[in-house]
Amino acid sequence: MAQEQNRYLLLDSGGAPLAQAKVQGTPSGALWQLQVLGGKEDEVLEHKSFKLMSIEDSSPSYEGTLVRSRNDMIQLEVRKTAAAGNDMRKNLRVPVEVHSFAYPVSGSWRGRREVDTHDLSCGGIAFYCAGEFQIGERFEIVIPVTSEPLVVMGQILRHPADSRAAAESFYAAKFVELCNDEETLLREAVFNLQLSGRPRRADR
Repeated sequence: MAQEQNRYLLLDSGGAPLAQAKVQGTPSGALWQLQVLGGKEDEVLEHKSFKLMSIEDSSPSYEGTLVRSRNDMIQLEVRKTAAAGNDMRKNLRVPVEVHSFAYPVSGSWRGRREVDTHDLSCGGIAFYCAGEFQIGERFEIVIPVTSEPLVVMGQILRHPADSRAAAESFYAAKFVELCNDEETLLREAVFNLQLSGRPRRADR
């Protein structure tokens, strides 16, 4: 995807999300012009240093320093970060409390299982479920918080000792075999929820 079409999540120097921004024109060397989206320019201008993570693709992550601003437009002097962009995106985790469903892929069970999500990242999900999953087991899960509901494949990584009730167990899973469009929708959902600053809850 062309650089000038990219949208980025702007974070402060401590990693807290501030706003989404869109690159304007073709960046001139290290100087980028960005339009701050969503009326968040006041929050952004409270800071001088930023981290930038691409929403629309797996571009490298950047760090930027504010050079000048005018209305919702800012100019940053940017440089690539030493940290891998994909690792930063996958580790950006947001509390999300929604009721959903899981379906077996490699497990021996049949039908569907009800799950209650705990948190979501670009790389995986944690959830509660009354049914038993095995480490390494693959399953499909409905992600209802994206702009278009997704059914994606997950693989159980851990069964942490964190159960909110005797009838439900807690599981952590990673997403596998995602296509580019699915990755983009997940990034948008995670970044938007991060900016909302509160858990997303849906009625059963």
